[in-house]
Amino acid sequence: MKAIIARDFAPLDQLVYGDWPEPEAKGNTVVIEAEAIGVNYPDGLLVQGLYQMKPPLPFVPGMEVAGRVIAVGPGVKSVKIGDRVAALSTHGSYAERVGAAEPFVMPLPADMPATEACALLAGYGTSHYALKQRGVLREGETLCVLGAAGATGIAAIQIGKSLGARVIGVASSEEKRRIAAEAGADIALGYDNLKEALKEVTGGKGVDVGFDPVGGETFDVLARSMAWSGRLLVIGFASGTIPQFPVNLALVKGFSVVGVFWGAFTAKEPRVYADNMKELVGWYLSGKVRPVIEGTYPLADAAAVLKRVLGRGSSGKLILKP
Repeated sequence: MKAIIARDFAPLDQLVYGDWPEPEAKGNTVVIEAEAIGVNYPDGLLVQGLYQMKPPLPFVPGMEVAGRVIAVGPGVKSVKIGDRVAALSTHGSYAERVGAAEPFVMPLPADMPATEACALLAGYGTSHYALKQRGVLREGETLCVLGAAGATGIAAIQIGKSLGARVIGVASSEEKRRIAAEAGADIALGYDNLKEALKEVTGGKGVDVGFDPVGGETFDVLARSMAWSGRLLVIGFASGTIPQFPVNLALVKGFSVVGVFWGAFTAKEPRVYADNMKELVGWYLSGKVRPVIEGTYPLADAAAVLKRVLGRGSSGKLILKP
């Protein structure tokens, strides 16, 4: 079968579209014929050796796939051949056929497109875990979402509204702010003079929950805009800069800085992860959340698509198709 292969930890240009061994249906493995493959920021970091974990070389990147089950291992009980499913893994999904462990395989509603199923996994899964378990976002609180037009940011806006929050979306251009507003943000702001703008729109109270997948200087601005008893969620560092936090600020302003590592959460708390996904699918079916799919691209173009994601040039979810 064809797949995207990383032969070494190297720049994205060195990814190879070539032949790769077929996955085998052993143990609790479910083999899926891919219809859609999600592209995520961590995929690009993994390829370059910049992520928190490093798989053995060579490897196939990709953590999301949706499609039809074509084989199951002898230990699989919850799905069968022919079922439509979405699946999550640390890597291996940039391929025509993908093997995934049964606990991370989710049956799909009949009318859910494979593209939107992929978007619900890492992007919405991260935002849901961040806001529900880590930020404990409550009805009536103010949520500020940085990177609000990205796939994870759009998810955070929609989930924040589903939880009853007032949502401020922050994005770098007028077009991206329009996307954030269409996703449900009550207020859409730019990064210029952000501290003053947040002070004004919160009436000087500050932000109850900050959602930051960007890092860099904007993290510092958000940290200085937190309300008493606020929760500042560290999602990632799309700016390329990991900020240094002055811990005295948390003491003086009385807020918490909370790390969000969704990949570790899915491995350490699989039952909670499964419950979260059930809730997200329910919200999807009721119309509370709706992924924004910016575009679909051939699997062979994975390197170029990853460059767009790492360069923060996309709005919404990008999908690969074999």
